[in-house]
Amino acid sequence: MWWLRGWLVLLLMAPVSVGADCDGADEVRFLISPRAPIAGDSVRVLAASDVGGIGDLIVSAGSGDPVAASPLARLGGPPWSTAVRIGGLAPGSYEIEAMRDGTRVGCARFAVTAERTRGVRAPRRTGWDRGSEALYAAWIEHLFAAPPDVALAFDSLQEVLTDPERNLLHDHFGLGEDDGRAALGAPPDCADLPYALRGYFAWKTDLPFGYRQCSRGAPTRPPSCGATKLVTRGEGGDLREWFAPVARRMMDTVHSGNARTALADDATDFYPVALTRPSLRPGTVYADPYGHTLMIVHWVPQTATRGGMLLAVDAQPDNSVARKRFWEGTFLFADDVAGAGPGFKAFRPLVAAGEDEGGPVAPLDREALGDDPRFAPYSLEQALVAPDDFYARVGRLINPDGLRPLQAYGETLDALVEQLASRVDSVQRGEDYVRAHPPEAISMPEGAAIFATVGPWEDYATPSRDFRLLIAMKVLLDLPEHFGRHPELYLLDGRPAAEARMLVEMRHAEAVDARVITYVRSDGSPWRLTVGDLLARRAALEMAYHPTDCVEIRWGATPGTEEYATCRRHAPADQRARMERYREWFREGRRPER
Repeated sequence: MWWLRGWLVLLLMAPVSVGADCDGADEVRFLISPRAPIAGDSVRVLAASDVGGIGDLIVSAGSGDPVAASPLARLGGPPWSTAVRIGGLAPGSYEIEAMRDGTRVGCARFAVTAERTRGVRAPRRTGWDRGSEALYAAWIEHLFAAPPDVALAFDSLQEVLTDPERNLLHDHFGLGEDDGRAALGAPPDCADLPYALRGYFAWKTDLPFGYRQCSRGAPTRPPSCGATKLVTRGEGGDLREWFAPVARRMMDTVHSGNARTALADDATDFYPVALTRPSLRPGTVYADPYGHTLMIVHWVPQTATRGGMLLAVDAQPDNSVARKRFWEGTFLFADDVAGAGPGFKAFRPLVAAGEDEGGPVAPLDREALGDDPRFAPYSLEQALVAPDDFYARVGRLINPDGLRPLQAYGETLDALVEQLASRVDSVQRGEDYVRAHPPEAISMPEGAAIFATVGPWEDYATPSRDFRLLIAMKVLLDLPEHFGRHPELYLLDGRPAAEARMLVEMRHAEAVDARVITYVRSDGSPWRLTVGDLLARRAALEMAYHPTDCVEIRWGATPGTEEYATCRRHAPADQRARMERYREWFREGRRPER
């Protein structure tokens, strides 16, 4: 991957105060990994800044002699970041300078020893600040880095964290702490994912983190939470194995309600931020009103030939983790769900209380966050926008120069095809499970619980994913009407919206039959479906989420056709009858209250 040629970076020198290590120039914060490099180690350096882009990182020995550094990645921002790798260093002291347009804007020093120091130093408990938040965002961005046209997906988060070329904190302690399942102990679901990543980063960098026990809310009120359970690593103990039991307790406690708390509630792990590019940085979470959670990982800037993208990752109940683009088919937003506070939210930072930086840490409330320049400001903006305006505002951030109508249609169609391709994998995972277990191993819940439960149904049924897919199909079909509602998002070149609508409708008639997905039928044979085929099957897809139905039914095949002929399995009749009663939720795009 061109972003990640070799071992990338990170550190554990708890947030370095650059101005204290080198004279002046403190716009950049550094991560250096491994924590205590020894002679012969490959040292990775990540530099991050909220102020502006970072050019070259210049490395020199204590003698002043230059040291060769291999560039690994340079990413836009905010925060902006640059990473390098320095190979095979001899024992001694070294200095790193970050340059911008020939001017030094940051500096840090580190030492290489002849033998590794394995003692556990006392953690610094000064809490999070602007620099550590910038480094966290940069680490997240590098963790899921890949060209935008790559379908980035993993079987679990473990696969990501145990990859030394992707996880910039891999084996940071030099103890093999990321070998096998040592780090997390269990794979996270969508609600756990942000906590697992925030906690992992805090573990490696000696920062505090915390979580709350929350209710799941009710139809008339959002979830509410108790006090923060603060987690800090004490001195001594087994550093290699420390995080796994902590992560398991945390993942057994948090759930989708933690992110769906009311926007104005201060007793929360997350707080709402403004719909601005500086606030929506990697590591920011998105909580939809129905319980799904995603995390921003990368912004792809708009160019003269390509539209921009806002990319996020999510975890599914089957443990898979995948990168997805922002659009209405993946980021659901509603302003009329009384039991949720949806939208983009940042982790509530834990900082030292009072003026004593060595004292206890506590989460900041909204009053403090409104005045603290270290963090994204608290904002209730998302509480005041209707869904159509919400998508328009974020769309303007993604494509500030606007899109031509045919380009907008092409990118919307691409997003739908990505979602369909993801469903191919989800359906096949369910099929593999059903074939290996007796039919009664999957029990269909009653009512709204089909969207939120535990066990095999949650892992292998697809009601939530199909609900989003049906919305995505509607977004594509309704796009021509969007030109008239939001002309500010498009480059119409002085033409009326009606003309743009006609051009897109003509393109649609051809394009949907040219785009194809392929699934595997019950007899193992492949079957191709065009997007046009699937759009025509929207009614069938309202009842295609039961994993004990054959895969042909899962893809909306009609009885009596050649495609359907290989179907050999059906969901129980009483459960199909219940699905018939529930299908209006899918047809109307309105999920029931919990």
